[in-house]
Amino acid sequence: MSELPEYIEEIKTHLIENDFPEEIEAAVILGSGLGDFSTKIDEPFSIPYNQIPNFPHSSVKGHAGELFTGFVDGNKIIAFSGRFHHYEGYPLSKTVLPVHLAKAFNAKKLIVSNAAGAINTSFKVGDLMVIDDVFRVFQKVAPAPDQPFRYNLGPVADKVRSIAASIGLEVQRGTYLFAKGPSYESRAEIRAFRVMGADVVGMSTAPELIEASRLELPAAAISLVTNMAAGVLNQKLDHSEVKAAAESRKEDFAKLVNALIKEL
Repeated sequence: MSELPEYIEEIKTHLIENDFPEEIEAAVILGSGLGDFSTKIDEPFSIPYNQIPNFPHSSVKGHAGELFTGFVDGNKIIAFSGRFHHYEGYPLSKTVLPVHLAKAFNAKKLIVSNAAGAINTSFKVGDLMVIDDVFRVFQKVAPAPDQPFRYNLGPVADKVRSIAASIGLEVQRGTYLFAKGPSYESRAEIRAFRVMGADVVGMSTAPELIEASRLELPAAAISLVTNMAAGVLNQKLDHSEVKAAAESRKEDFAKLVNALIKEL
């Protein structure tokens, strides 16, 4: 695992010594308000982040800070209930730790989720959007690789939409814009982002997807639209919207993730 940071092997060893499997089918990163997916895991076992060596701690609302393992339809998985954001002070190399750990456990796929604000005015709160591209606002979002590489989310996004349709779920598709945060974007910024082609905006995910691509780990990403971005509606943005939107779609989200684990 020379392509991974040295501390990843220490983390993996610690987890295996504490009843985690040596290999998994899939890893799932659960975004704000989406941690309820952990209740859908069969034979669940979890360890708090603060009991894992070299693991950052999650300090954001809606992020429980636990690493789960168990089964989904007979497939061994790990699920990160809570992530670590660059705006919390963590270097980008730490924010992509879940991707590195998924690779270390020989995951065949990575499923990333997030709560996002809609820039696209045709979207509505509660929509699930498959990410088919990321926008970085001209900033570095991942540790610099030793060799150039390309990332292309389109083919996976096509497959995700096909799987969603097969289980009766309608999903949007679009571009995720990464903003460092932690404050919401201004109305002027949102207008500019819309002109540039972004559909939703959030404070995570892009670094994880780009790092997964570098490591040749197949990755799918789903945004749950939990609010309309600044200026789209004439109302104040509130974090309580995230919880309400996640609650309204938690069953559909779990249904889609289950299908992706099995079929992607």
